[in-house]
Amino acid sequence: MNAPAGVLVVGASAAGLTTVEALRRHGYAGPVTVLGAETHPPYDRPPLSKQILSGAWQPDRARLRPREALSALGAEFILGDPAVGLDATALAVHTASGRTLRAGAVVVATGTRPRILPGQAALAGVHVLRTLDDALALRAALLTSARLVVVGDGVLGAEVAATARTMGLDVTVVGPQPAPMANQLGHPVAGLLAELHTGHGVRLRPGSGVRGLTGGGGTVTGVSLDNGDTLPADLVLVAIGADPVTGWLHGSGLRVDNGLVCDSRCRAAEGIYAVGDVARWHHDRLGALLRLENRTNATEQAMAVAAGLLGGERPYTPVSYFWTDQFDAKIQVYGVVPADAEMSVVDGDPATGRFVARFRREGAVTGVLGWNMPKQARLRRQEVADALGGPAPAPR
Repeated sequence: MNAPAGVLVVGASAAGLTTVEALRRHGYAGPVTVLGAETHPPYDRPPLSKQILSGAWQPDRARLRPREALSALGAEFILGDPAVGLDATALAVHTASGRTLRAGAVVVATGTRPRILPGQAALAGVHVLRTLDDALALRAALLTSARLVVVGDGVLGAEVAATARTMGLDVTVVGPQPAPMANQLGHPVAGLLAELHTGHGVRLRPGSGVRGLTGGGGTVTGVSLDNGDTLPADLVLVAIGADPVTGWLHGSGLRVDNGLVCDSRCRAAEGIYAVGDVARWHHDRLGALLRLENRTNATEQAMAVAAGLLGGERPYTPVSYFWTDQFDAKIQVYGVVPADAEMSVVDGDPATGRFVARFRREGAVTGVLGWNMPKQARLRRQEVADALGGPAPAPR
């Protein structure tokens, strides 16, 4: 396969930047353009709900690379101009400002957009968290608020709840799961996470559905639950998941279904690839389409696509990995934790706040979880890879 005459990366994200860096690292000298919807140069998202939100970091510290390093890539960065259309045959991307950008290959890295509640946009004091600007706006609101209700009990909701509680706010978390992150951690470990939160003063309303928001004078005053209760709030974070940013692909002829659908090489069509949260590709070892929303996948998938663009195409078959930091707990998960998986503690002891757990389903290892034992968990990641029949991810 010949290297493309030029590469256009749509999305100035971690996945987009990693694609460019990997191309240059492999010796690609052709023109590269990065098109970003935001005005900020590429930055890291995991710190937004923790270090940036708490004020421990200034915003510039979240930048993935200093300006000098970006300049050294020899790529053109066009920021603050979202993509609005794609001609898949001509490999041409149309932007909001009226530009038409063409290249020999297009890499889609447009990420996701937060879901919102009905009526949310009409009320002040209701926030989402996806971008750096979102984080700065939410931080400013936290500094002048006393009561926060977090709608959503996944990773983002739990992280923001922990951060806000350390800042001294009265925090309540509402969600449909029996405990925060039960779908990602399994019920036993999620139960420990619930104890961690309640031990720090976070109020949990598990198994709760949200009917809507209440307000007065155009400002949010509370969250109404399905059981008729209303939780008072002067600030609300809505963290109920996110949808892939694929609206701009309407009419392109590409298959869009919970992301841009790709083959096992992360290729959506000839000359068009997808990386990061927006990509839904065929994982050959799982035998199914998969879309992952985590920082590690954004990096590893981008490196795989860059190699494929330069002739090194091969199936992308990672072991899923994510981490979360909440209060004094650092939790890492390799693989997945199905609801019916059997859990066994293989190192440490949950009673001490340091342990590693292995999860099996039908005798096969599906996941390994570490709680404040990152090294020990990383050493067991190969068990998950072996169950998939492939190598383990690189240590992190």
